[in-house]
Amino acid sequence: MSRMRPVWLWRVALWALLLPLVSAQEGILHASGNGIPTLTKDYCMFYNPSWISLPDTLDNIASRSLENLTSKVLCSNSEVPSTLIIKDKAVVVMKGNCSFVDKARTAQSHGAKILLIASKTGLSAPSGNKTDLQNVTIPVALVRYTDIMDMQQALGARINVTLYSPPLPEFDYSMVVIFLIAVLTVALGGYWSGVSELQDLKPEASPEERETRRKKDENVTFTTLTVILFVVICCVMLVLLYFFYKWLVYVIISVFCLTSAMSLYNCLSALIRKISCGQCRISCYNKSIEVRLIFLAGFCIAAAVVWAVFRNEDRWAWILQDILGVAFCLNFIKTLKMPNFKSCVILLGLLLLYDVFFVFITPFITKNGESIMVEVAAGPFGNSEKLPVVIRVPRLEYSVLTLCGMPFSLLGFGDIIVPGLLVAYCRRFDVQTRSSSVYYGSCTVAYAVGMVLTFVVLALMKTGQPALLYLVPCTLITSSLVAWRRKEMKKFWQGSSYQMMEHLDYTANEESTTTANEPSGGQ
Repeated sequence: MSRMRPVWLWRVALWALLLPLVSAQEGILHASGNGIPTLTKDYCMFYNPSWISLPDTLDNIASRSLENLTSKVLCSNSEVPSTLIIKDKAVVVMKGNCSFVDKARTAQSHGAKILLIASKTGLSAPSGNKTDLQNVTIPVALVRYTDIMDMQQALGARINVTLYSPPLPEFDYSMVVIFLIAVLTVALGGYWSGVSELQDLKPEASPEERETRRKKDENVTFTTLTVILFVVICCVMLVLLYFFYKWLVYVIISVFCLTSAMSLYNCLSALIRKISCGQCRISCYNKSIEVRLIFLAGFCIAAAVVWAVFRNEDRWAWILQDILGVAFCLNFIKTLKMPNFKSCVILLGLLLLYDVFFVFITPFITKNGESIMVEVAAGPFGNSEKLPVVIRVPRLEYSVLTLCGMPFSLLGFGDIIVPGLLVAYCRRFDVQTRSSSVYYGSCTVAYAVGMVLTFVVLALMKTGQPALLYLVPCTLITSSLVAWRRKEMKKFWQGSSYQMMEHLDYTANEESTTTANEPSGGQ
């Protein structure tokens, strides 16, 4: 059995993060200038729907002239100059030490119709219930200070604003692209793992050749102990990221560049080796190396470096990130081998509990009431650097999410790799038992069904979902039913250890038969 190498411990941490949840408290600040032609621009804002409801369209909504008071925090009436008239206007002030309710009462007492509170840090909806306002009737919203500055530069000094909260689209077609990427990656990763297993089981391959191939592939096999260690590392790394995100995010980015470049090389080199032409070699340190593989290594390193430099370029960097991410997932699924279905059940079950705990339970523990996984996936404290552990596809439907920092549909690497390890085990089991890919095919279809179920719940709940909550039951139950129906559950549960026991029993029976057929020494 291969030993766990340090680089794999880093790889474990990379895909421990899943989809961030999306709050239902976002809205749009629609701003327009007074020039000809009229310029308009939309900005993200957060509000508390329990305080006041906002219209879902711009139809028949009166706009208000914006008064910029960002030099004030508006905690008392004395902060409003006597010469300043804010009646029937929208007022923007800075976020200060007093509560939003105090600011709202002060603004309303001077006749303001809208209160905007500018924040230089992250955005979050004003907390509290409707009884806290006590006769405050004007809408209160939190906006970015940088958006106020951009508004003045783009639209001029005289600006009219209005607030509305359009409903989220029922379905975004970027989900179709996400679905295809995920299913094809899982299917291809499982198939590749089966090809490797088939090569190992070739009868003409000697034990020495098999061992050489295993060392070349650098496969890692999980035991029950390493599965538990695996999940513990995920938990520890997620908590460390929660507290030390602004430093560790660059560590994760560096590790992703290194491992994704290696993974892309492994994926492409497997294809290149199938091509017979261009196999000229050069000698280096008493080793013969193909020239085309040297150029391939340079290409893969360059791809990772280009992504690292332009990772925040939203127009096209997501394509490169997805290519590197798919290569990373493929290489992980192919290289990391589960020895039996028992280990798969333990791994997927523990990661499902991990997912549920850090998404749904931690909001009751943290001070701000946010889940640890959401905070880390979204980037705590308004950090502009995001963890590169997701497949990203731009949203094709314009919505408030596009403005509020989520212009992409996301799927975490863990939602591909974790079920992918089970699909790969099913494929290898098919190869070992010559079962015509029935386990592999059914588990792949179950993964696709789980993804569809995730998207359906996402559309109904209007909030991001931890996909493992649906993928794990679909894949595990389907695999179990197939094994039970084929009366191979014991063999499927024990995996390679069952095969080894069968081989030992067969060898023992052969030896006993040979001994019984030998003539006795006294004859």
